[in-house]
Amino acid sequence: MPVVTPLDYVVIVFYLLLVLIVGSFAGGKQSTAKDYFLGSSNISWWAVCFSIVAAETSSLTFISIPGLAYLTNLTFLQVAIGYLIGRILVAIFLLPLYFKGDLSTAYAYLENRFGAKTRKFASIVFLFTRVAADGVRLFATAIPLKLLLNLSYPQAIIIIAIIALAYTYFGGLKGIIWVDVMQMFIYLGGAILALIVISTKLPNGINSIFYFASTHDKLGLFNLGFNTGIKQFFSQPYTLFAGFIGGAFLSMASHGTDQLIVQRLLSTKKLSEARKAIIGSGVIVIIQFAIFLFVGLGLYAYYDAATLDTLKLYKADEIFPKFIIEKIPAGLSGLIIAGLFAAALSTLAGSISSLSSSAMMDLYKPFKGEIENRNELKISRIFSVIWTVLLILSAIFFMSSPTIVVELALSIASFTYGGLLGTFLLGVFINKAKQEDALAAFVGGILVMVSFVAMKLVAWTWFTFIGVVATLIIGKLLSQLNIFKMDK
Repeated sequence: MPVVTPLDYVVIVFYLLLVLIVGSFAGGKQSTAKDYFLGSSNISWWAVCFSIVAAETSSLTFISIPGLAYLTNLTFLQVAIGYLIGRILVAIFLLPLYFKGDLSTAYAYLENRFGAKTRKFASIVFLFTRVAADGVRLFATAIPLKLLLNLSYPQAIIIIAIIALAYTYFGGLKGIIWVDVMQMFIYLGGAILALIVISTKLPNGINSIFYFASTHDKLGLFNLGFNTGIKQFFSQPYTLFAGFIGGAFLSMASHGTDQLIVQRLLSTKKLSEARKAIIGSGVIVIIQFAIFLFVGLGLYAYYDAATLDTLKLYKADEIFPKFIIEKIPAGLSGLIIAGLFAAALSTLAGSISSLSSSAMMDLYKPFKGEIENRNELKISRIFSVIWTVLLILSAIFFMSSPTIVVELALSIASFTYGGLLGTFLLGVFINKAKQEDALAAFVGGILVMVSFVAMKLVAWTWFTFIGVVATLIIGKLLSQLNIFKMDK
């Protein structure tokens, strides 16, 4: 059992109390659902930029990316570069659509373009996908808390979820964003601090990491993937084309159609600020991935390339938490664990808010009609509680999965992102497409992806791209059939 000192506990408790206070009070006074979910649309772009980074980073980056580098190399950075490409495309093609009129969610655009049924269907798909993917992220955060306090995974999951719910409930999106700004610097600082500690424990410091990584062929960054057959080419997740194309389409979907991120972009004052926020976040994310991958290489050198069995670990995700708790000095380990919680809470709180806003604005309000402001805010907060419970249940469900959690979460998201992004692009580029075409194409894109997953034809990085292509082809064909019928 690792030794955790009273000083570590003091640091962690102080941090969690600070989060609760800042998150609860930074949101200011809220009187409507718009205040609660969009922060009155007057938040600075740089705060939104940092908040986007914190929301998408989560505990997966903190513990799973180092574990991934421990097992492989640096080729995951190809996906990160694809993420930046995707954000630039979102800024050009999708963001202008959201700033036309007074949209409350990403899916309100689909109602304007196709009709209410498409909006509702997209919202429901988002709700299921987000609960599953963030259930995985919540479980990932529970790993170090379980080791730290000798709790069961369900107990650790519930503790983290309640903390995130508390400041989301009182502070709304504005409170979440300002906590995210603080938390981004905390977890990045924690990662850099961990890297410094690892370096001090090696004979030649940082040079030892480079030497050990180079001698074990772990500094590879780009992998063309052309030295294999066509089937192997598409089954490798971290090749240049899978990273750039798959990463770009995944980022377009997650940052252009997922309410978790679009909600933050809609909280800025105008389109130009939203564009700066989303592109700036892409640059920062590449730097972040590089830092966390390098932490993994440092751990590989420190543990002398030991296998998971030798370290008595079940998953690679447990390597970084093991080092934090067992090897980092008292006080510093508490600070780094606080950084882990920072990464986790930012995503979890954002998930609670985005799930609640989509359920409220896309499904409940259209069904109930006009609601008095006071009741609207009350119902919105009730939705926050409901989705927190569902996220807890989702995290418990995914506890037994042997897959590296970062790949599991991204695979779940990619599973439906293709149909979702494809439907948005159908509305943008195929003018003749109608609501019936969009719904059929949406479902068809998901079914095509189900087939690819069931037959294990491609790696997860290709999921979104294939789903988008299938959705667009189906939508285009159906719209052409409509034209043919009209001509007859």
